[in-house]
This record gives sequence, C-alpha cells and structure tokens, in this order.
Amino acid sequence: MTHLQAGLSPETIEKARLELNENPDILHQDIQQVRDMIITRPDIGFLRTDDAFILRFLRARKFHQMEAFRLLAQYFQYRQLNLDMFKNFKADDPGIKRALTDGFPGVLENRDHCGRKILLLFAANWDQSRNSFIDILRAILLSLEVLIEDQELQINGFILIIDWSNFSFKQASKLTPSILKLAIEGLQDSFPARFGGVHFVNQPWYIHALYTLIKPFLKDKTRKRIFLHGNNLNSLHQLIHPECLPSEFGGTLPPYDMGTWARTLLGPDYSDENEYTHTSYNAMHVKHASSSLEQEDSPKPMKRLVLLWEPPPGGLDGGRPGREGWERGCGRAGKR
Repeated sequence: MTHLQAGLSPETIEKARLELNENPDILHQDIQQVRDMIITRPDIGFLRTDDAFILRFLRARKFHQMEAFRLLAQYFQYRQLNLDMFKNFKADDPGIKRALTDGFPGVLENRDHCGRKILLLFAANWDQSRNSFIDILRAILLSLEVLIEDQELQINGFILIIDWSNFSFKQASKLTPSILKLAIEGLQDSFPARFGGVHFVNQPWYIHALYTLIKPFLKDKTRKRIFLHGNNLNSLHQLIHPECLPSEFGGTLPPYDMGTWARTLLGPDYSDENEYTHTSYNAMHVKHASSSLEQEDSPKPMKRLVLLWEPPPGGLDGGRPGREGWERGCGRAGKR
C-alpha cells in the first residue's frame, strides 16, 4: 500500500482495485502521466497539481488517464469561466453562509450501506429574497470540496436526495435553463466526485417538465442515476436503507437538523443567530475576481418540512426491501 492510500480500510482498498482499477504499484506513474498532460492546455491555469489532488480525478474516472485529465482541465476551466462564483469561496462568505445556515445542502452524519455520503436538499426552503440560486450552488460546491478530502468518499461517492414538497411554481420559475446548465456543468462535468444516485421525491408536474428541459445536458450515465420517486418512498427504500434516512424520507432517524452541516463548516463560533467567524476551508487554488454576484429577489417564507408518511409494517410488497435491491442501489457501490 502506498502512502497515498494511508488511512483507507482494507475493504475500501480492495473496492478501489476492483471497481476503479486502482493499482498501488503504479499509482505514482498514473498520477505523473496525468500531470504530464498539463502542458497540452496552456490556456488553463492549473493551480494545484499535487499527487493527492490528481488522485481524486483518477478515481472519479476509474483511472482512465485521458478522461481524468479532461476532468481536471474542466475543473479549473469552470472556475476561470465563472470567476464571480469562486470569489471569497469559503464558509464565511455572506452568500455561502446564508445558504449553509438555511440547510443548503444538508449532509447526513452517517453514510449509506455502500459507504456513500448522503446530501439533502429541501427545495421549498429556498427563500429567494435571501439566497440566490448561485449562492446555493456555491455552498454545495464548497461542501463537496470539503467532503472530497476524505479518501473513502473519493472511492465510495455520494448520494443526493431532493425533496420537492411544497416547492411552488413561482420558485420553479427561477430555475432558468442557464442556471440549471451552470449547475450541471459544475457538478457533472467539472467536479471529481462519484454520484451514485440523484433521488427526487414529492416532485410536482413542473419539476418533471424542468427535468425534460435539462435532459439534453445530462450524460447517459447521469440520466441512469436519476430516480423520480414521487410520493412513493418505498421505491427510495429499495435503494437506500431506511436506517440511513431521517424521518422526512420515511427513515428511522430523527428529523434532519438544518444547522448540522453549517455547524460543521463554521465551527465553534456558529450560533443560531448566525454570529460566527470561523472558516474551516479556504480554497487557495481558486482565482479571485473583483466583480460581485447578482442576487435574485422573490420572497418566500422558509419552511421546515416533515412528510406525514410512515412505511407500511411489512415494507414494500409485504416484506423488507431485499438485499438484491439495496446492492443494485449501490450499482456495485456506485460504479460509474
């Protein structure tokens, strides 16, 4: 085992070998071959090229070196093309701070049965007079930057659950094709994370319409990992254990506390009154710009959502979701 795999469990190292083609004997050669490609893109400022950083891109692309380099280039190009988004890209930036304290995103403490981290978005809590969509996207990207430092998550990946309960048509009208495309480019095309699934629950008809609108921007693999459950939480439980989920999603855990992840990022100075100064992450490899972000205004009172739903005593079809269904939910633990 190379020092780059230090801290990984034997099971995770074996998983990386089987599913990601990770070979500790040639890990440094793989990394160097990606690094050697940087000279082919003089138009991009590669602001970080250390071994550990490049390794996460190789893992995200199953050690296909050219694809890993393409993702690395897109990562920095996305930041160069959207400088405003990455100005003051840290937790105590006012816009990011507001989004975090409003629960964008939520991050569950425990991982799912495949070792993946579960991120939550309660869409109706988007107060458009308080948070721009861009700031919510920035908070999500910053959160992923923090989480992806964990090598276990580089290998196991992430799950995203979006609850669309009470998300109004007026709120949906702010989700323009341009900002949705920006989000897709930032998450699908430019970030070294393995997303094992994106789960929509309680989505209204106009979210189906939005999904149809963005489909052309999605890769085939991404489309296969998007699940539209509606109000059928049994189908969600076929893919994610109820024991991993809060009660809002019919799980056995307590309701999600919206301040959980904000307290993690903002540290001991966090308070419910938003009086905090601590910053636990500083993206030194992001270029700053002088211009500021535009804010979107559309008042909406923030809600705390609890779905009035309980799983039937016998689970789906009179029985608990079978292990086969759960393993299928991992896609062999989130295979790309």
